[in-house]
Amino acid sequence: MVSDELRQKVNTAIESMRPYMQSDGGDLELESISDDLVVTVRFLGSCGSCPYSSMTLHNGVVQAIMHYAPDVKKVVALRENE
Repeated sequence: MVSDELRQKVNTAIESMRPYMQSDGGDLELESISDDLVVTVRFLGSCGSCPYSSMTLHNGVVQAIMHYAPDVKKVVALRENE
């Protein structure tokens, strides 16, 4: 079971990235955290439809999550329609 502390750290990382994403007409949401510490996030809006921006943003999101929650093993990013 994923701890509330880890979930809060991941949410803090997402909140740290949200202003950058919203400034480009997009957003980001936490989809899930698995028991084996894989975080799945979903890009929304313009961030969910542009493959180039999502690659750049994915790298920033991964770095932010790993900074706030170093126990996370992997970050998976889904686009809006996946």
